[in-house]
Amino acid sequence: MRRAGTHLSTLQKNTRTSPYHALPCIFHPLPMPALPRLLCASVLPTFVLLAGCTPPPAPKIERSPQEVRAELQRLIPARVQDRAGWAADIQSAFQALRLPPTTANLCAVLAVIEQESSYNVDPVIANLGAVSIAEIKRRAARLHIPALAVDAALRIKADDGEAWGEKLAKVKTERELSALYTRMLQSLPALLRGRLEAANPVRTGGPMQVSIRYASLKNYPYQPVPASAREAVFSRQGGLYFGIAHLLKYPNSYPRHIYRFADFNAGHYASRNAAFQHAVSQASGIPLALDGDLIIHGSQDIGATENAIRTLAHALDMSDKAIRADLELGSQHRFESSTLYQRLYALAEARSGKKLPRQMIPRIRLESPKITRQLTTEWFANRVESRYRDCEKRAAGH
Repeated sequence: MRRAGTHLSTLQKNTRTSPYHALPCIFHPLPMPALPRLLCASVLPTFVLLAGCTPPPAPKIERSPQEVRAELQRLIPARVQDRAGWAADIQSAFQALRLPPTTANLCAVLAVIEQESSYNVDPVIANLGAVSIAEIKRRAARLHIPALAVDAALRIKADDGEAWGEKLAKVKTERELSALYTRMLQSLPALLRGRLEAANPVRTGGPMQVSIRYASLKNYPYQPVPASAREAVFSRQGGLYFGIAHLLKYPNSYPRHIYRFADFNAGHYASRNAAFQHAVSQASGIPLALDGDLIIHGSQDIGATENAIRTLAHALDMSDKAIRADLELGSQHRFESSTLYQRLYALAEARSGKKLPRQMIPRIRLESPKITRQLTTEWFANRVESRYRDCEKRAAGH
């Protein structure tokens, strides 16, 4: 499934609001040293009320790890085995990532876990063996590896006398498939091993189905450190850590969680970029696929979105070079403060005569050997959002 896990737009805060907050401050309270202690104790609250002045805000109360774990155990569905273990690993990931463990954030994580694996660290996938062999051959062909070489590798026998292809045909889970493929590579000649390494069919894994490539770019905070990011992703602790990081550990301007869920599936800022593409269409009159891809990554070729923007270069008062430079910020939060982003929205709203959205669910059809029916990023985001709402109801005691 397509992948590329915050600072949520709405965070619960454990602060108290003064009952006098809405009243105007019409008098200045007397300096504290000038008031006798008795007066401070008996008269000052009334004086503050009459003056309409807001007392200093109460200090923020941080929840303890024990409190967070207790809430998680209440929120995780009762059918889940080892809820205490799941709660401990989720809480430790929040602590390691320095993310606020609000109920909103916790429910967002639990919704993704339930959607992706139903709280199974290594879920069984139907017909995985046959699918994996077909995917290995497909990836090898894209790498210009001859089909004869792949077939020869699959016919090589392991130490127990069974061919690797026969072993692969029997796998049930992605962790099993990944480990077996790694063992097969080790048995191949060095030249073929190096070429087939990139054809590994397992690209995501663990309870949140996080991208192994994403995990390989992150530091791992726990001991002992696994031999590889791939190994870490297939553990509950590691899979949750990387999945939570991908879901929550990036800044954004989204007003609702559903856009973050879409990003988890389609890549960071895909929802923002899809809305930007919509604005480009409004300004230029050129229909665009709202897939969140602003440029052709890894290439200097001009994609459809960039080409449409270039037709607006005069109206934007920007050169093609400046347009390209700003589009290359599309995988970062600061793209929203770029000249192109600001001017394009101003132009699009002037021409359309209406306020345009800054976020939209990308229109992407999901493609994966594991998917046997037509699914989209919108379907994924809505499914996770529904589970998120259910978690909120559990948190409210409904």
